[in-house]
Amino acid sequence: MRHVFNDLENIKISLADKYLYLFLDYDGTLAPIAGTPDKAIIPQRTKRLLDLLSKKNNCRIAVISGRALADIKKRIGLKNVIYSGNHGFQIDGPKIKHGLPVSPAYKKALLRIKTQLKEKLSGTKGIFIEDKGFSLALHFRLVDKGELSFVKTIFRKSIVPYLIRNKIKIRPGKKVLEVMPPVDWDKGKVVLWLLTRQILAFKKKNIFPVYIGDDVTDEDAFRALKGKGLTIFVGKPGNSKADYYLKNAEEVVKFMRLIGDLKLN
Repeated sequence: MRHVFNDLENIKISLADKYLYLFLDYDGTLAPIAGTPDKAIIPQRTKRLLDLLSKKNNCRIAVISGRALADIKKRIGLKNVIYSGNHGFQIDGPKIKHGLPVSPAYKKALLRIKTQLKEKLSGTKGIFIEDKGFSLALHFRLVDKGELSFVKTIFRKSIVPYLIRNKIKIRPGKKVLEVMPPVDWDKGKVVLWLLTRQILAFKKKNIFPVYIGDDVTDEDAFRALKGKGLTIFVGKPGNSKADYYLKNAEEVVKFMRLIGDLKLN
């Protein structure tokens, strides 16, 4: 995997004279990773840059996050941006509002799992259980290494009865385990869905998607956009399906500035 700034001229050629659709993860991409989700704050300069890009006639921006929709909208707070929360189960933005339905049985299962996890992990330091409405996240970034096996065992025991009956789906992330609806939907599918909508709306435009993300869940989007656009992993290069990588959120800002300076369609 190549570093973006080691192949900058070729990337500039790919982006030039295009209508860009910029898809961005939040945690670890727009905001530096923090110990707990509530402490991951987007820097003001990044927000200002997003605002400038979102107002360009030749650039569309969508934030594709695992966070709850209300949470991600509040943290960024820009009007010209499309927000996708809960890995695509909730979408809101200019001329778009969409949500995938979930069954009452799923909601009951989520509540029971949440109750069990709270009871059995109440004495474990560093645990953070996040109820996102459509999903439930067990964050263990701050848990002592010696406690990780115990935490994961409790999680498995809590979800197995619902998993074997296909009432839930499990998605691992960076230092997090998530309980989600048992629906074949992920960041890759929501990106293709949004991209198709934009292509239909701008039939004569040469729309070029760029996806930037750092998490395991972003790999679905990298795979979906293979050969269709530009995909960038944020972090240390490894087994990602992305075309390129950037080291951190600081380099993401640097790359977005470059996009702002390019002559687009």
